[in-house]
Amino acid sequence: MTDSLPMPISAPISQAQRTSILNLLRRAAKTEILPRFRSLDPSEVSEKTGRQDLVTAADKGAEAMIARGLQRMYPHALIVGEEAVAEHPEIRDKIGDAELAFTIDPVDGTWNYAHGLSTFGIILSATRFGVPVFGMIYDPIMDDVMVAEIGGEAMMLLPKRRLTRHVSVSAGGKLDELQGFIPFYLMPEDKRAQVGAALPLFERSHTLRCSAHEFRLFAQGSVDFLFSARLTPWDHAAGALISRCAGGHVAMLDGSEYNAATREGVLLCASNKETWERIRDAFSFLLETPAEG
Repeated sequence: MTDSLPMPISAPISQAQRTSILNLLRRAAKTEILPRFRSLDPSEVSEKTGRQDLVTAADKGAEAMIARGLQRMYPHALIVGEEAVAEHPEIRDKIGDAELAFTIDPVDGTWNYAHGLSTFGIILSATRFGVPVFGMIYDPIMDDVMVAEIGGEAMMLLPKRRLTRHVSVSAGGKLDELQGFIPFYLMPEDKRAQVGAALPLFERSHTLRCSAHEFRLFAQGSVDFLFSARLTPWDHAAGALISRCAGGHVAMLDGSEYNAATREGVLLCASNKETWERIRDAFSFLLETPAEG
């Protein structure tokens, strides 16, 4: 995976720095996110690409605070925040070449957050040349975090209770025994009829409109698989790493490795390789390109 990269890939995050990053996310939640939850003024909510794609004052305030803190800790790192990229798309183009980059989704699940649902979180990753090496998914409501670094195990940290526990994916199984997340409306529009026809193959499929909690549930074995479409590094880099460190099989649907610089295709996380292959085969039509007329 990393043979072609200019240097060995490792996580440049010490234990003290991990604690500092978590404290930064907690402060951003306490200062910018939680005070506005269920108290947003209409003027603090606006559309980006449409009415399903929202941004709030909490997104902007939290990202600015997190970005400032990261830049102080890592002066030479590239900071790739969702809201910054919305205004300056060229930032995202640099992630594949950056020796160290941080991605930030300050309020993942903004639609839920803006409508008073507590299913939202903060996602942060560190990447090296696009390879995720550190991931953190924080739940501001419960004040707990799922975290992993390349080569290690995925863990759930409960700071207030000073508890740490390892998490691991489910055992997988046959298609009709599986439940997972399929983002139907994020799939290619010309493939949605086929996606819909495949849904009855599974015991259950759904979506939370929140990558943070979908990845957390997958990594702790509550569901067996997870699709991600319309790839963005702030949504998917941390979750892909955490899923792999929790024992899951993580790859693009064509079998290639996920990289935070990847923009096209569908990412599939499953409990193990055998389960991944069964799901891949059921959705192989997503790999087909339209015939030229």
